[in-house]
Amino acid sequence: MKYLQGEPQNLPGNRALLATYEAEHFKFSVANGVATLTLNRPERKNPLTFDSYAELRDLFRAMAYADDIKAIVITGAGDNFCSGGDVHEIIGPLTKLDMPGLLAFTRMTGDVVKAMRACPQPVIAAIDGICAGAGSMLALGSDIRLGTERSKTAFLFTRVGLAGCDMGACALLPRVIGQGRAAELLYTGRSMAGAEGERWGFFNSLHAPEQLLAAAQALAQGLADGPTFAHGMTKKMLQQEWNMGVDEAIEAEAQAQAICMATNDFHRAYHAFVAKQKPVFEGD
Repeated sequence: MKYLQGEPQNLPGNRALLATYEAEHFKFSVANGVATLTLNRPERKNPLTFDSYAELRDLFRAMAYADDIKAIVITGAGDNFCSGGDVHEIIGPLTKLDMPGLLAFTRMTGDVVKAMRACPQPVIAAIDGICAGAGSMLALGSDIRLGTERSKTAFLFTRVGLAGCDMGACALLPRVIGQGRAAELLYTGRSMAGAEGERWGFFNSLHAPEQLLAAAQALAQGLADGPTFAHGMTKKMLQQEWNMGVDEAIEAEAQAQAICMATNDFHRAYHAFVAKQKPVFEGD
C-alpha cells in the first residue's frame, strides 16, 4: 500500500499517515481527522469484489498505525449501502474454486471484519437503502450504525444455500440484537427494515436520507475531537471483554484506566475543569 508519508524508519513505531491515501476500489477522503470511506459502484448498489475486499482488509489493518485518522465513516454512494459480494465477479468464480481456494477467500472476507474490530478508531456506518450479505457484515463490524427508514438489512446467506455464519455473523449479531432475533434473521435471510432495526438495537438512530452522511460525520467528528487514545482503549475493552469473566474484566479495566490516567489528555481535562474551560484533547 502506498500510504506512508516519509520512510517508515523515520516514523516512531512505524506510524503511518493515511490522509493522502489514494484508494483504488472505493472513495476515500480525510477531513479534520475523520476518514470517510465510500463504496462507489452505485449503478450496482455498491457490491464488493475480490479486489475491494482485499483493499478494505489492508486499509483497516493500516489504520492501527495511522496517527492522522481519529474516526472512520463507512457509507455507500447513491441510495444504497452495499449489496454484498458481486454476483458476476465473486459468486460465479467461487463456484469454480477448489476447497483450498474457497477457504482462502472466506478467510480473507473474515479478515476485513477482524481488521475493523482491531483498529483503534471508532467506525461509524451510515446505511441507506440496501445493506445485504457482506454489506450487512461491514455494518455489523462497525462500532456504531446510523440508518434511514428505507434501510433494508439482510443477512441473506441462506438464500444462496450458505450458512448464516459468514464473517462472524453468529458471534456479532446476537450480541447486538439478541440471540432469538439474530437466529431469525440468519435462518430466514429476510430483510430487517430501518424502524425495526432501530427498535432492535441494530441502528443507533435513524435519519432522513439526505441528512444521514452529515449525521455520521458529525458524530465521527465529535469522537475525533475527544480523547482518542481513551476511545481506542474503550474499543479494545469492548472487544476483549467478550471472552472474560466479570472479575477478569474488572481487572482489565483497572489496568486500562490506569494507563489512561497517565496520558496528557487526562491532565488536560483536569486543568480545564479547574479553569472552567472546555478541554482540548490531543490524543496523547
